[in-house]
Amino acid sequence: MSFRKVVRQSKFRHVFGQPVKNDQCYEDIRVSRVTWDSTFCAVNPKFLAVIVEASGGGAFLVLPLTKTGRIDKAYPTVCGHTGPVLDIDWCPHNDEVIASGSEDCTVMVWQIPENGLASPLTEPVVVLEGHTKRVGIVTWHPTARNVLLSAGCDNVVLIWNVGTAEELYRLDSLHPDLIYNVSWNRNGSLFCSACKDKSVRIIDPRRGVLVAENLEEPMALQELDSSNGALLPFYDPDTSVVYVCGKGDSSIRYFEITDEPPYIHFLNTFTSKEPQRGMGSMPKRGLEVSKCEIARFYKLHERKCEPIVMTVPRKSDLFQDDLYPDTAGPEAALEAEEWVNGRDADPILISLREAYVPSKQRDLKVSRRNVLSDSRPAEAGKLEEVMQELRALRALVKEQGERIGRLEEQLGRMENGDA
Repeated sequence: MSFRKVVRQSKFRHVFGQPVKNDQCYEDIRVSRVTWDSTFCAVNPKFLAVIVEASGGGAFLVLPLTKTGRIDKAYPTVCGHTGPVLDIDWCPHNDEVIASGSEDCTVMVWQIPENGLASPLTEPVVVLEGHTKRVGIVTWHPTARNVLLSAGCDNVVLIWNVGTAEELYRLDSLHPDLIYNVSWNRNGSLFCSACKDKSVRIIDPRRGVLVAENLEEPMALQELDSSNGALLPFYDPDTSVVYVCGKGDSSIRYFEITDEPPYIHFLNTFTSKEPQRGMGSMPKRGLEVSKCEIARFYKLHERKCEPIVMTVPRKSDLFQDDLYPDTAGPEAALEAEEWVNGRDADPILISLREAYVPSKQRDLKVSRRNVLSDSRPAEAGKLEEVMQELRALRALVKEQGERIGRLEEQLGRMENGDA
């Protein structure tokens, strides 16, 4: 009887990683040395942002993707924080808006000029103050416009409406220790957190409750060498491939996730000589589909940022439908108010067949009013109605006050035997 080894069929079995040429790297960047386990890097189809060393505060660099080569030391930065920047995240619904969390206990949201920075940016669109210790995590809601999550070393998770600069939810009793990482699910109804107490929690932020905690039995277990530092996982829901990068490590391991046991299938390892200080991941709509590129990472060295391209080898030049299902586009599926009212929606998908063309971005507007749509005519009528009611109440209070005064005067006379 002959035995034949059965090889699992997968279109991602031969995915390979390749660094770009030197002239396509970003050179002479002073990457931050702060001891914090975030990615230090965020990227979208227009800009690359990197947290950098800064004296007298915190700063990060924002570069147009096309500005490769050596970066001048005098290149302007985003530098409004008074303490080191710990985490940054681009808004998924506006490629010119980025949020930052800092040791100064604040979250700031910035509007980047369409063509990049011509001078230092010191004035954020909005400052969100609510944490009592440094803010180490910021992450945008995947489908609701202007909803931002922040987590601090005070073990508190805050959900913000950036459009009105208000705190929507405060989750201050669900984590007994330092929060390492937070990730939303695909429609933003729940988020998952990793905590120093070695528990993984799935949380419903609108109800403020734990849905699940510390899942005891893993579906599968994969041993990884993490002796060098924290692991930075990146999951691609379109291909079901997870990429695992270790801080201080020089490799990227990637695995395919399936619905059948053993669930996790090792694909390959990309290895380079230099260890990584941080890592950014390009959204799918920013990839070159004509080259069968399924992922692109931006690896931070000590003094530079090096893009690494993950490619599926294909001979055909035609669009590969099986590699590029419709993916999350830049349009928000919900407004913040709808999400707060209990609605959920999956991301609005776009096709990459014609390659992605960035849409015209609208500026982030912050209104202190607790509304998100511009409905001023209706508000004007409501305002007049409220003012009339307020005037009537004031008149009533004045009348009651005068009456109380007369009664007190009469009572005083009675007590003195005058009446």
